[in-house]
Amino acid sequence: MLNPFRSLRLVSSTFISFTLLVSALRAADPAIVDDFSNPAQTARGAVRLLFTDKDVGSQSKATQRCENGALVVEGELIPGRGAPAFISIPLLLSPEGKPADVGAYMGVRLRVKLTQGTLTIQVSSADVDNFDYHSAPVVAKRGEFVEVRLPFADMKRAWSAQTALNLKLVTSVNFVAFGMAPGAFAFEVDEIGFY
Repeated sequence: MLNPFRSLRLVSSTFISFTLLVSALRAADPAIVDDFSNPAQTARGAVRLLFTDKDVGSQSKATQRCENGALVVEGELIPGRGAPAFISIPLLLSPEGKPADVGAYMGVRLRVKLTQGTLTIQVSSADVDNFDYHSAPVVAKRGEFVEVRLPFADMKRAWSAQTALNLKLVTSVNFVAFGMAPGAFAFEVDEIGFY
């Protein structure tokens, strides 16, 4: 006769093994930047970071948390006198912040739900030294998860000369909310990577 507890342990053990295998395969996929399954670090092993504009005279604030496999970000842009407001959440491509070659890909893809405010995706490269990284706005229907693809060729710098993005020296992909007027922002992302 079959022992029901042994069968349950076998099913449980098989499920856990399958879950670990799927996680390992996703982490090994070079196209994945983050799947937000780990609240402390990205799928590439880098710590989660959040930068605000407080050092340049503004008072913006934001929170980020991983919940049900998605990054949930909420905050408020509070510009200082004559200064823009911004927050940035960089997803480093390596724990050490070393550049990676992403020349095999066409752009950044993400599954995102925009709730309030605006969101820009920024690709940082080691050859840009003034923080004016290549970026593109995320345009998507609000209130539901949708896949968005942002070609590298469409990403521009805001105030510097328009140079080509050096795909051999990419250090991070960043979520950026910014503006000159006060306002709330909120978005969720359940995966981001390259395509």
